[in-house]
Amino acid sequence: MKKTVFMDKYPIFSLEINKNETTYKNVDEIIAYLKSLVDAHPVAKYIAIFDHYEHTSSMKDGEINDAIKDAKNLIFCFGKQLPNTKILAVRPRSIGICELENSFVIDFLEVPNEQLHQVTETWAKSVANK
Repeated sequence: MKKTVFMDKYPIFSLEINKNETTYKNVDEIIAYLKSLVDAHPVAKYIAIFDHYEHTSSMKDGEINDAIKDAKNLIFCFGKQLPNTKILAVRPRSIGICELENSFVIDFLEVPNEQLHQVTETWAKSVANK
């Protein structure tokens, strides 16, 4: 798991998994697996799947890096409390899954709650060696 700061302000966690390190064959299989983890979590709630690749490719001037073969987001929420209005700015959560030629890349924005961040990181890492 690698942490970077995207655009000088967004803490992004990324994990690249070679295709020979997982039994999952495509983005849809990984999304289904991660959705099952969200569904089984006592606090997390599944919201939607966003097909980012389809959305971008359907635009007249949409541009997709040639290395990206598929790209989807699993959208969910860990919302157990609404302590203030600001919390809405960091919810819901999203895990992005991209397929490249020989690997999958899983990216997500740092979760403000450390315990739930660890859950998200564990979920991402569990895609490998399945």
